[in-house]
Amino acid sequence: MVLKVRVIPKASRNFIKEENGYLKVYLTRPAQDGLANKQLLDLLAEYLGVRKYQIRIVRGDKTRNKVIEIDAS
Repeated sequence: MVLKVRVIPKASRNFIKEENGYLKVYLTRPAQDGLANKQLLDLLAEYLGVRKYQIRIVRGDKTRNKVIEIDAS
């Protein structure tokens, strides 16, 4: 399964909102040293009910628009 995600770093709280066919993910961590990406994977794993190792960033490691792959097998 592949998801399109828009990340908003340095938000006041962590939450996920579905919007026009993609997920908008608000993160409290800043986008530096991979902190926001790590928090993104943690939050998505909890939201989707899968383990962290089943989720990876396919595209957009250094941008706000990301493509996430979930291995649900």
